[in-house]
Amino acid sequence: MKLHYIAAATISLIFNLSIQAQKYNDSTNVSSSQPSQTTSILQNNPTETDSISSVEEEDTDSIIPPFTTDSCLNWKENITTRLNNILKSPLLETTQASVMVWDLTDDVPIFQFRERLHLRPASTMKCLTAIATLDKLGTDYNFKTSVYYTGEIDDSTQVLRGDLYCVGGMDPMFSSSNMTELAHAVRNLGVKSIEGNIYADPSFKDRDRLGEGWCWDDKNPTLSPLLVDGKDNFIYRFTRKLEELGILMNGSTDERQTPANARLIATQTHSIQQVLHRMMKASDNLYAESMFYQLAASGGTRWASAKLARLYEKALLSRIGINPHHYYIADGSGLSLYNYVSAELETKLLRYAYQHSDLYEAYLKAQPIAGVDGTLKSRMRHTAAAGNVRAKTGTLKGVSSLAGYLTASNGHLLCFAIINNGGLTHGPMRSLQNKICVALCQ
Repeated sequence: MKLHYIAAATISLIFNLSIQAQKYNDSTNVSSSQPSQTTSILQNNPTETDSISSVEEEDTDSIIPPFTTDSCLNWKENITTRLNNILKSPLLETTQASVMVWDLTDDVPIFQFRERLHLRPASTMKCLTAIATLDKLGTDYNFKTSVYYTGEIDDSTQVLRGDLYCVGGMDPMFSSSNMTELAHAVRNLGVKSIEGNIYADPSFKDRDRLGEGWCWDDKNPTLSPLLVDGKDNFIYRFTRKLEELGILMNGSTDERQTPANARLIATQTHSIQQVLHRMMKASDNLYAESMFYQLAASGGTRWASAKLARLYEKALLSRIGINPHHYYIADGSGLSLYNYVSAELETKLLRYAYQHSDLYEAYLKAQPIAGVDGTLKSRMRHTAAAGNVRAKTGTLKGVSSLAGYLTASNGHLLCFAIINNGGLTHGPMRSLQNKICVALCQ
């Protein structure tokens, strides 16, 4: 009887453990080096894995066995043998995979496996968004939120007989403290009363509030050009802050584009590198879409659309030797189920970034590091890839991807992309990606 109970308990334990092993989270343990301005919004912005379990992925990386080296083969031949053996996995009997590895030191491709297969990339789509935007706008670009006024200020009565205009630049880092700074700037003009209206100017981007192909049941970010702490309640918060400072308002609030004769009161900014840091380390979808629309608006167009951002990205793809008509770009974050790219496309993008030193430096600093931080903190620990692989992860239902850089065991710098589609759980797909990275590093 005791043996019967012991056996039953053992089976129950194994069953429970197997369930837990199915639960994954690609967006945990963000680096502690986040800029202080983002503290208040870390809990509000949806990341790439909000639709899956928040249970951290278990560390199974330490059980990856060491790879053997055949002394009769050169380095590339050994790597090719290793990767070919990994890709004989039964996983690929029921799922799709696209893999490409490029030697940046020698500037040659060293491994390809169905590298042109059209697959959904999930959040490795952020690689395209980041590289295209850095390439177009530069590494010194700033996200801006400004307040303007029209009319005149009566110094004797401290009354503004005119209107205030809040101009949004879709800054995902704009916080309560930034709001306070703007309100104080109004007060410092000597204004104690406003005989006019307060307008939101949302003309930075179009009025679409969802991306193309986003699922209705995901926790999608709101695509508003006027954000505070990641939420679309800017004008309400701004008027309340003015009231707290003792500024009386005798008008209403509405939306209107800022007239040409309006005068600037103050601007709050965050650098593109600050935004890029969280966008990549934490895989923040709002930050990625904000980046996408900076690209769309880069030509000075008002009411900029996702279509414009796609045109800039397609132009970049053409420059790196990729036919943009062979792929589809839907959004900037990878949330859309309509995105279709390939491992070849992502690898050539990473190669392009490497060839432009300023772009590469900014991009590389923002990448999650295997076993260290960001969405790779719990992966590849206790392996040769830990602290070495710097790569962007991607996770959606049925999709897992990884694209980035590493230093190979022969000392060469490599870039790579691995996209898996069709898995019912993410663990096996991630395990395959981990093995490929370890095989290249060991």
